Amino acid sequence: MHLSENEGIEGNTFLVTGGLGFVGAALCLELVRRGARQVRSLDLRTTSPWSDHLRKSGVHCIKGDVIRKKDVERASRGADCVFHLASYGMSGKEMLQYGRVDEVNINGTCHVLEACFEHEIRRLIYVSTYNVVFGGKEIVSGNETLPYFPLDDHVDSYGRSKSIAEQLVLKSNGRPFKEKKGKCLHTCALRPAAIYGPGEERHLPRIIHLAQLGLVPFRIGEVSVLTDWVYVDNLVLALILASMGLLDDIPGKEGKPVAAGQPYFISDGSPVNSFEFLCPLLRSLEYDMPKASLAVPHALLLGKFFSAVYTIMYPWLSKWWLPQPLILPAEVYKVGVTHYFSPLKAKQELGFIPMVSPQEGMAKTISYWQERKRRALDGPTIYEWLFCVLGMDALFCAAYLPDIGPVPLLRAMALFFLRSLWAVRVLFLLSAAAHVGEAVYAWRLAKRVDPANARGWFWQTFALGMFSLRFLLKRAAK
Repeated sequence: MHLSENEGIEGNTFLVTGGLGFVGAALCLELVRRGARQVRSLDLRTTSPWSDHLRKSGVHCIKGDVIRKKDVERASRGADCVFHLASYGMSGKEMLQYGRVDEVNINGTCHVLEACFEHEIRRLIYVSTYNVVFGGKEIVSGNETLPYFPLDDHVDSYGRSKSIAEQLVLKSNGRPFKEKKGKCLHTCALRPAAIYGPGEERHLPRIIHLAQLGLVPFRIGEVSVLTDWVYVDNLVLALILASMGLLDDIPGKEGKPVAAGQPYFISDGSPVNSFEFLCPLLRSLEYDMPKASLAVPHALLLGKFFSAVYTIMYPWLSKWWLPQPLILPAEVYKVGVTHYFSPLKAKQELGFIPMVSPQEGMAKTISYWQERKRRALDGPTIYEWLFCVLGMDALFCAAYLPDIGPVPLLRAMALFFLRSLWAVRVLFLLSAAAHVGEAVYAWRLAKRVDPANARGWFWQTFALGMFSLRFLLKRAAK
């Protein structure tokens, strides 16, 4: 396409579903920058890390849920183009909330389509996923001619629901409006790779949190396994170009949008092993990379175990206190089986060329996470937590509790080393006093070097003693 950089944007009104999310917010800001008359964000949330910036930039933030038809119709009235980014169930516990996944990804997409026809909106860009064609079988430099992965063979509801939704969107392309004769809805779908960048809120926070706790003990699959990633700015550029590719009033090409009815794979164009890709980030944060390797079949068994356990806990999946599962079967395939795709079609038809290289993108992501770590409460691994907390509990039980349950065994073990109950009690009191003293010292030190987290440092050091204090002392030394 040979268009101006703001073709179809200046003077137009846009709706972005999921507009308070990571990609949605970046897209809204780019549309504003390019001169859109009005940009609307439809999101279930009222606040996000980007909401204040969006409002200050002039984005109209609308609270609503795509599963409610009235919310979608209200937000889309008068729009010229819709970017449908809202989805659910991409990773972690969300994957197992099957009802909500289908409601958002399938029913929500139907409501967006109906609103487009109701208000005669001529452009709809749908953000899909690689998973519509990938389900665990190796794909090397795939392209858009690949068939959809069989619906019944998907191991997760997210891939299945996104596949159904994408097909609904693409099959709606060219459907004529009732009132505007000769006018119709033009649709296309983008299939982005794993998204990264400063502020990404799905993949990286979970990976980094697990690494901090020491819960990334192994890498999955061979070193030769390759997958795609896409930097957020590159994806936003692809979305903008896709909206231009649906224009049907380009001189000489009236009524024949180049992107109409088409899917496009979007990536940085540099397949890489996911563990190698994340290695610079984790090392910059001083977290250990896994040295052991786990074969995909064994990782699948582990994933199925967590899937079964969390399925039993289905009523509590949305609760904050339930941690994310270590890994699920679909996630095993994502990191353990080669699947990457050629962005050639997007380049030829949309003019898509990644503007940010993987090296530049990762450098920006590292800077963001280093600053975030500097402002956050740091701490030891889960193994140190267990050792310290369980050790203090065991010492208290051995020193003071009556002979019930496992107490006699704990007391016998303590007496084997300390020879008398009096010595056990003295050791516990000295240890507790040390914890209290270290906690008070941590609070006073944190007031000087990290005042925003002073209370957190107090309670963490109260529980862990020197295991926590050493992190604060290291920060103070810097």
